[in-house]
Amino acid sequence: MKNKRLAISLITAAILGIFCIIGISLRMGFAGNELFIVATWVNRVVIGLVIGVASPIKIDNNPKMLLRGALLGFIISGSFYLATSFKDTPGFFAGIVYGIIIEYIATKYAK
Repeated sequence: MKNKRLAISLITAAILGIFCIIGISLRMGFAGNELFIVATWVNRVVIGLVIGVASPIKIDNNPKMLLRGALLGFIISGSFYLATSFKDTPGFFAGIVYGIIIEYIATKYAK
C-alpha cells in the first residue's frame, strides 16, 4: 500500500505541477523564467514525494488528513517561496491547496 500511495502522490503532484507551469507562464511569461518554472514543477513533485511517504490517515478522519496536506504544502511551498525572495505569491498558496489535493487523492485511492 505504501508504494501505491507514493506512486499516486507523485503522479498527482506531477500533473498539478503542469498546471503551475501554465499558470506561471501566463502570469510571468515563459521566456526568461524557464529555470523558475522547472523549479516550481520540481517543488510540486517534492510535495507529492513527502506526502507519499507519510503514513496513511484513515479516510474517515478528513479534517486531520486535509490539515496535514495543507501543512506539508505550506512548509515545502513556503521554503521555495522564501528561497525565491517571494517571487510568486499565487504559487505559494497553490502549493498549500495542492498539498491538500495530493493528500486527499493519495489517501482515497491508495487503499
